[in-house]
Amino acid sequence: MSSMAEEKSLSDITAQNSATRQWVTFRLDNETYGIGVLRVREVLRMTDITPVPGAPASVEGIINLRGVVVTIVDGRRHFSLSPKAVDQDTRIIIVDLDDESMVGIVVDSVSVVVDLADTDIDLVSGVGSDDSSKYIHGVANRNDDLLILIDLDKLFDKSDLSIEGSDDLF
Repeated sequence: MSSMAEEKSLSDITAQNSATRQWVTFRLDNETYGIGVLRVREVLRMTDITPVPGAPASVEGIINLRGVVVTIVDGRRHFSLSPKAVDQDTRIIIVDLDDESMVGIVVDSVSVVVDLADTDIDLVSGVGSDDSSKYIHGVANRNDDLLILIDLDKLFDKSDLSIEGSDDLF
C-alpha cells in the first residue's frame, strides 16, 4: 500500500514538473494539426494572393502584410492532399520561421488554442511516409481526436521554398 502511495506522489510530481505548452489547432482535410502558439504571429481570413512564377508547387504566392511581403504556402499541397475550394472557414496562419522571416499557411479552418503538457505528447518516428513524418513533432489525444503536432523548422526548409534563379522567397 505504501508503494501505491509513493507511485501516486511520484506521478503527481512528474505532472507538476511537466511543462505545458499552447498549440494553435487547425484542420486540413479530416485531420487536426497543431502549431506552437509562440510561433504564430496572426491568423488572417483568406485574401488575394499574388502568384510567383517559378515558385515550388506548394507555394501559392505572396501577400503584402502591412508593408512586409509574406510567402504563402498551400497547406493541402504541402501535405499532398487533394485540393479544396476556398470557403468562409479558410484561413492563413502567419508563422515566424526565425527572427527575420515568416510564412503563411493556407488551412481549411482554425480551431482553438489548446494546452498540452509535455507528458501528453507522444513523440513519434517513422509514422507515415518519410516525407510526411519528418514534419511531425508528436501526437496527442484530445477529446477522442488525434492532434498532429507540427515541427515548423522541419516543415519549412528554406531550400525547399526557393525559386529558380533566386536565393529564396523570404
